[in-house]
Amino acid sequence: MTLENQTSKNETVKEWVNLYTDYLYQWTFKKTSSKEISEDLVQDTFLAAYNSFEKFQNKSQPKTWLVSILNNKIIDYYRSKYKEHDSFEIARENQTTTFIDSTFDPSGNWVSHSQANVWSNEINLLDNVDFLKIMKSCMDDLPKKWRIAINYKYLTEKKAVDICKELDISTTNYWQLIHRAKLLLKKCIEINWES
Repeated sequence: MTLENQTSKNETVKEWVNLYTDYLYQWTFKKTSSKEISEDLVQDTFLAAYNSFEKFQNKSQPKTWLVSILNNKIIDYYRSKYKEHDSFEIARENQTTTFIDSTFDPSGNWVSHSQANVWSNEINLLDNVDFLKIMKSCMDDLPKKWRIAINYKYLTEKKAVDICKELDISTTNYWQLIHRAKLLLKKCIEINWES
């Protein structure tokens, strides 16, 4: 690459950083809910764009190309989080599975618990700031791979088939994760909302 081309590349990427950083950050924050992770992913996006600058052929707008790179970075981030299996997470998942198993009797029927019906006025729950805090806390307490599956399904609104492909899991495993996560969220919310 000539010095002139290198200078042009540097100036173009610098201009993109000035024009698109805020938009890319906001997009990422909606997907990750983390300031630090969003900043890192946006930075990684610009670095990838710089390193593969020659592949940009002006067939799309720079913003579109950057968003495409960013979406791949977000997917890679969640994929790596999903694949992390440390001993704490495995133990936690086993405890959660034990809890869920205790929700059913040996015949597979629901075990009746003496919980008050938290859901009697569910229409207004999403307008309640305290409820939303409890729900977020309960989401944060889910085992990592369950939380990621829920985030993909409900926050990114991806289809199950795409999520399974991205997370490299079977459809059966995916639906089991979603089912268990919803059961645990329901129980966590009932316990914490009551107290």
